[in-house]
Parts: sequence; structure tokens; C-alpha cells
Amino acid sequence: MSFSAALPRATVEALRASGHDVDDCDLNAEGFNPVLSREERIAYHDLSLNRAHAGPYVERLLAAEGLVLVFPVWNYGYPAILKGFFDRVFLPGVSFRLTNGKLSPSLYNIRKLAAVTTYGGSRLRTILMGDPPRRHFKRSLRLNVKPGAPAKYLALYDMNRATDAGCTAFLATVRRVIGTF
Repeated sequence: MSFSAALPRATVEALRASGHDVDDCDLNAEGFNPVLSREERIAYHDLSLNRAHAGPYVERLLAAEGLVLVFPVWNYGYPAILKGFFDRVFLPGVSFRLTNGKLSPSLYNIRKLAAVTTYGGSRLRTILMGDPPRRHFKRSLRLNVKPGAPAKYLALYDMNRATDAGCTAFLATVRRVIGTF
């Protein structure tokens, strides 16, 4: 099994072992289309239409009490499928309200937020690049959920040179932190 497959498995196992019901949403396995169509963009701000193409994913997000993202960082960003998920599912009327040009968060059902990720680059190089995924997670995503919700960001840096021992240690950290989250 690849390390990319081991991370979500360890995350889901840790959550279930601590008594959580888990909706394991594997966007790739489910064939999620990350492309925001022209029609979706036109209907984006129309609350009566904007959920039409991503309705089942919206319902899953609104039913969740926590959100744990497991993904590899590619070129210091989210994989396209995850970015597309945010664009197509975190819609006006779902993750935020737009009133008189002002944004208000609305995902108050999400009371805990976590990310488990790997980077090809070192932590220093990632810092120098501004670490866009961490910034987006800690600032933008966190602002859309329940105020004060705890947020954990677990990252393994320099994956290109990670040893078996380093990967095993990171998996143990994931199991421990997510299992008590």
C-alpha cells in the first residue's frame, strides 16, 4: 500500500476507533468532477440554483460535525480535485452568506477541523513559498466554520526524502492526534 493510501486509512481508523461516525469521501474514487462549469459559475450566487450540480456533496458537508481533509500538497497548492471541491461545494448559502457585499460564515455545524498532508519540499522551502495550503486552511476554511472551532494541521515535509521510519512516525502522530481530536 502506498503512503498516500495509508494516510486516509489511518485517519479514518483513528476516527472510528474513537467513536466517530465517518463519511469517508474519496473524491477520486467517487469520480468527483472538479471543474466548475460555465452554468455553475453563472448560477453561483443564485441560492435557488447553485446547489444543483453538487447537491449530494453539499448535503454531506452540511450533515458533518467535523471536517478532516487528507491530501498531498502539489506545487505548494491543493490538488485540483480538492480545489474544485471547495469551488463547487463551499457555495454561497452553504459555507457563507453574502449580505450587502459582506461575507458571513455559515458552516456552524463544523465544530472541528483538521488536515493531514504531505509536502515534497522541506519546511523551510515551504515557509519561503508562503505555504498556501496551510494559510488557506488556517485562515479561510477556519473562518467558515463554527467560531472557535479547534483546527489541527498535520504535515509531513520533505516527503521526497522521507525514510520508512519517518513515515511510520508520522502515521503514529496522525493516529494519536486525530484519535483524540
